Amino acid sequence: MRVALGLSYRGEAYKGWQSQPGGGTVQDVLEAALSEFAAHPIRTICAGRTDTGVHGLNQVVHFDAEVEREPFSWIRGTNRYLPRDVAIQWCAFPAADFHARNHARGRRYAYLLRESVVRPAIESGACGWVFRPLDGEAMREAAALLVGEHDFSSFRSAECQAASPVKQLRAIHISKRGAYWRFEFDASAFLHHMVRNLMGCLIAVGSGNRAPGWVGEVLAARSRQVAAPTFAPDGLYFIGPYYDAHLNLPEQVDALDWLP
Repeated sequence: MRVALGLSYRGEAYKGWQSQPGGGTVQDVLEAALSEFAAHPIRTICAGRTDTGVHGLNQVVHFDAEVEREPFSWIRGTNRYLPRDVAIQWCAFPAADFHARNHARGRRYAYLLRESVVRPAIESGACGWVFRPLDGEAMREAAALLVGEHDFSSFRSAECQAASPVKQLRAIHISKRGAYWRFEFDASAFLHHMVRNLMGCLIAVGSGNRAPGWVGEVLAARSRQVAAPTFAPDGLYFIGPYYDAHLNLPEQVDALDWLP
């Protein structure tokens, strides 16, 4: 039977999502736990790969199981074998042809950023940090230039394996609560390091080093060489994918609620 799961994880202890020969990834620990619980090897396919240090709030995966279990059994039984920084949040049984990646209509990321003269301590690894004050209106003006269907080559890493750099960036929302900024990105799909490269440019604008219109020039150049450096992964969260309504899969989990 085909099984779909939503899981949350803290990414700083892992080498990203995708399984590697040496282990140490989120996919490695998830598949080891699932295989232990199901008593047979299980391989998963995810909705969106995350990089080293990036967190997941509602990562969606699918796999085929040789055994039948109730949803709560997949959740509680597998969580028993997972480390404390990874946990399955929900389980569903979609149609046999459901594909976590190919059926996603879009994906969302959030970046949590602390603006403070001193670096984070308690929230170290859970948020990014800037020590200069940021101009929200300037960043929103710059962000508006990025919304739409564009060639995002300027925000693409050299290691990106996507077939095309053209993506539809549907929305960017920027808000602030206390010392914390929240940047939320909604797109059809994302290129490797795309959000972190967008963050680098938006922060360059917010700190006054660049004018808002410069972001449009970077976008038009289609060259990674003209953009700002890639920003830290610490505050980046994969909120998760979203699907057609008839699939009835959760788009949000409780883990999202603690973000400002």
